[in-house]
Amino acid sequence: MSSVLVDPTLERHFKGHRDAITSVDFNCNEKQIATGSMDSCVMIWNMKPQMRAYRFVGHKDAVMSVQFSPSGHLVASASRDKTVRLWVPSVKGESTVFRAHTGTVRSVRFSPDGQTLVTSSDDKTIKFWTVHRQKFLFSLSQHINWVRCAKFSPDGQLIVSASDDKTVKLWDKNSRECIHSFYEHGGYVNYADFHPSGTCIAAASTDNTVKVWDIRTHKLLQHYQVHSAVVNELSFHSSGNYLITASNDSTLKILDLLEGRLLYTLHGHQVSNATGLSNDLTLHRSGSKTLSQPTQNFTEPSVESPSYTQQQHPKQTAVDSIPAALASTLEHIVGQLDVLTQTVAILEQRLTLTEDKLKECIEMQHKSS
Repeated sequence: MSSVLVDPTLERHFKGHRDAITSVDFNCNEKQIATGSMDSCVMIWNMKPQMRAYRFVGHKDAVMSVQFSPSGHLVASASRDKTVRLWVPSVKGESTVFRAHTGTVRSVRFSPDGQTLVTSSDDKTIKFWTVHRQKFLFSLSQHINWVRCAKFSPDGQLIVSASDDKTVKLWDKNSRECIHSFYEHGGYVNYADFHPSGTCIAAASTDNTVKVWDIRTHKLLQHYQVHSAVVNELSFHSSGNYLITASNDSTLKILDLLEGRLLYTLHGHQVSNATGLSNDLTLHRSGSKTLSQPTQNFTEPSVESPSYTQQQHPKQTAVDSIPAALASTLEHIVGQLDVLTQTVAILEQRLTLTEDKLKECIEMQHKSS
């Protein structure tokens, strides 16, 4: 059975951060997106155009990683200020904070059941915490350089970590032992993740390559050299058939894992730091201050007999340039709207505090009477 693949097109464009965006994640309900930035802020974007974004301020330095909890009721953020924060993704932006490491916290991830956090850091350790009360559980410390990433397997029993020591390590959460180390990358390993089936892992490296291994046999399954610069991050599609990668060459690549080849190259940012995939949407984050969302309007192929009608290198359509004066005016308007949005957010927070104090006063009056 053949499947028709429709070329990805740009669907949404978000702007609000004042510096490079480092991390992005979808809420499980796909109604919100969380982003972290070098501007030290976490932002929650609503997919409905009429709903404004929330800006959360609390970190004292760049936010390196964000993730929604499996339930979507919390957002975890990791920062260069050596702390992790847990936020409630609402207008109040309430958060709890704990000092997680002695160095920059590069990543934070929830376990599949939402009860545990795993963090990785420049202090060369991987640490585990309870989500409730943020109690420290244990650490893993066999890496000999910065640990860029640590993630749970789909069943929560294994951990994969990526490090500047050029290795990818596979850990058993229960025994706290390193099961295997993968040494095939020739550069720092920026990111690693599990295939949705839990049987494979993929990693992105400064050697410009992406590699896929079978964790049961520890064999290298696929090797992709489709980028011309450092590969920063990657993400599997929920079907397990596709992998999207982001690179310093300012592109994202969509890879077909069934056929082992490049499907598409997406352009649009000056630098692409990372990727995020929802079930039916592809959203990429970049080293620029903006967030773009191209639609992923293709039908998933049959695993038994994959065949496609698209070209390997789709034609890029040029967009008419905007006059400089108009672009400058629009930029100014967007800036003023951003200021207005922040002012409204502050007013809403003050109004909420006033309402809370009023309720307390009324309750006190009732008690005294």
